[in-house]
Order: sequence, then C-alpha cells, then structure tokens
Amino acid sequence: MQLQLEYCLLLAAALFCIGIYGLITSRNAVRVLMSIELLLNSVNLNLMGFSNFLDPTGIKGQVFTIFVITVAAAEAAVGLAIVLAIYRNRETIDMEQFNMLKW
Repeated sequence: MQLQLEYCLLLAAALFCIGIYGLITSRNAVRVLMSIELLLNSVNLNLMGFSNFLDPTGIKGQVFTIFVITVAAAEAAVGLAIVLAIYRNRETIDMEQFNMLKW
C-alpha cells in the first residue's frame, strides 16, 4: 500500500514539474493552458492517492477530483474562447503580444 502511494506521488510530482516548466518557459497561450491542465491533473493524482491511502472505503478524494475536473473543463473552455478572441483581433497567440489592457 505504501509503495503505491509513493509511485502515485512521484508521478504527480513529475507532472507538476512539467506543468510549471511549461508555464514559465512557454510564450504560446495554448501551451500555457495545457500546462495549467497538467498542474490540475497532478493535483487530481494527489487527491486520489491520498484518498486511497488514508481511507480506502471512502470516496472523498474521488468527489474532490470530479469537482476539480469540472472546474478544469470550464477553465479550458473559457481560456480557449479568450485565446480565440485575441487571435481574431491580434493575429497572434504569443503571450508577449497581449498588450490590449496597457495604456
């Protein structure tokens, strides 16, 4: 049981690190959204792993995971809609070119 939790946490940490790296280094808005999704999926793995480790009969971690997946889907839909609107106006999805709110 302990070994499975360690593997789950290692995978979640690797996904989290990849997501942070993509979030920091990418200038493409779609890649940034994908990196945020990786971060949220690593959180889901942690929720599932700890839920299974602490209370194998309960489903508290699974309920929170479904909630996070729902929020992530809404975030992806809104984020892609914003990126599409910006692309129509600016002809680019480069994060450095998003200066519409500057004076």
